[in-house]
Amino acid sequence: MTTTQWEAVLTMPVTEERDHIQGPTNAPATLVQYGDYECPYCGAAYPIIKEVQARMGERLRFVFRNFPISTSHPHAEQAAEAAEAAAAQGKFWPMHDLLYENQRDLRDRSLHAYAEQLGLDVGLFDKELAEHVHAGRVHEDFMSGVRSGVNGTPTFYINGVRHDDSYDPETLLAALERAAGTG
Repeated sequence: MTTTQWEAVLTMPVTEERDHIQGPTNAPATLVQYGDYECPYCGAAYPIIKEVQARMGERLRFVFRNFPISTSHPHAEQAAEAAEAAAAQGKFWPMHDLLYENQRDLRDRSLHAYAEQLGLDVGLFDKELAEHVHAGRVHEDFMSGVRSGVNGTPTFYINGVRHDDSYDPETLLAALERAAGTG
């Protein structure tokens, strides 16, 4: 008797033009995270990702995609839109970091304060949030996650294949080292 092994893979490939990326294009390992800024598990994963990035250096390309679970996290969608509004002004990663470092305070006035702190054009930022200018992008990320088998956050993909093991630093690093051909 044979058994079928199902493997969840990314349905939307990583592209430089679209995705939020840290690390070199030609890195041997690519880690994609589908995350929710209000999710406590994503908050716990945030420093782990930073550690893995520091340890792997130029051998890792990290990609973040939005997957706000608004049914559980009432501020997640607006926080994701805030990150995209910051991205439109060239400040995605600083906003991403601020949102995770302050994930217990994602109310509108706090998002406004974070935009001020980053030196964004706050009038434009507030207008884009109020008009949900970036909701389509957030929804596109979310739907790409659904099609790729994401059913919770954080969900990680290593070189296009879902990482179904623990994301503690050693386990994640070992999986990334294997993917990079160095582990």
